[in-house]
Amino acid sequence: MKGTQILKWLALLTCVFMFLATFGGGVVTRTDSGLGCGQEWPTCNGKLVPAHTVASVIEYSHRFVSAMAGLLSLSSFAGFMLVFRKRRTDLRVFSGLTLGFVIIQGIMGAFAVVFSQSTAVMALHFGFALIAFASATMMTLGVWQEASDSAKSKRTQGAPVTNGFRWLVWGSTIYTYLAVYTGAFLTHATTKNINDFLGIAPLSIHQISGGLLFVVILIVGHFAYHKHPDHRDLRMLGVASALLLLLQVIVGMILLVVSGRPEIYMFIVLSHMVIIAAAFAILCYMSFRVWQLSPERMKKAAME
Repeated sequence: MKGTQILKWLALLTCVFMFLATFGGGVVTRTDSGLGCGQEWPTCNGKLVPAHTVASVIEYSHRFVSAMAGLLSLSSFAGFMLVFRKRRTDLRVFSGLTLGFVIIQGIMGAFAVVFSQSTAVMALHFGFALIAFASATMMTLGVWQEASDSAKSKRTQGAPVTNGFRWLVWGSTIYTYLAVYTGAFLTHATTKNINDFLGIAPLSIHQISGGLLFVVILIVGHFAYHKHPDHRDLRMLGVASALLLLLQVIVGMILLVVSGRPEIYMFIVLSHMVIIAAAFAILCYMSFRVWQLSPERMKKAAME
């Protein structure tokens, strides 16, 4: 279907800009450019075109990319509602979540500039950005799968996944989000926040939660690959998530080594953020796939 072919490229472009907006938010935070345009939004120091300072250019570029992500999300939502108005409710939901969280992000970003926000709220700002990117990723992977299935005969469904594995994937995805939040909190925390947070330094909490997360995702990857030979996509998603978490642990260890070298520390931190964003998006899509492959859903799909 022509509409599906157009949508898959529109969804991909939306996903790319969503990634750039998330990455740009990290750059703004690490370079302390959040007030590069002053406490003004949407103008920048009273002008539509920012002054040529590094901080203002970084902040304004992030606003521009975020605005483009919002426009593309709106276009994708309209397209999915039109092309899939009578089927693929999942894709319509993903496009709606993408648009919804982009709007929330825009509002939170504007408030962060105009009004000072607490550390917890700023960490949640990144958490919502993660959900927006994950939603865009699920929308993109879903419509590409739809386009692939439409171009060939209906593929064999294979055996359903077990309830235990389904809950393992869902629990791992939720735990990943919580672990990421501790990292975002650490990024935005001041020294006082760090000392006062539940009496324990967020760095210690983050390191412990990150280590446990690595073990959990290795277990998910093991079961996805070895217990589901009929589902190539699950195996690939499991392996990808395990490899990304391994890379995340390695980068985290490098962070501790280069913490006293600011010239390279920022780039390692941004890599740390990008890797976990990709891992979370993959786990979210994997959570959707195990729901699709539940015995009840597969039985219902076979009857349709």
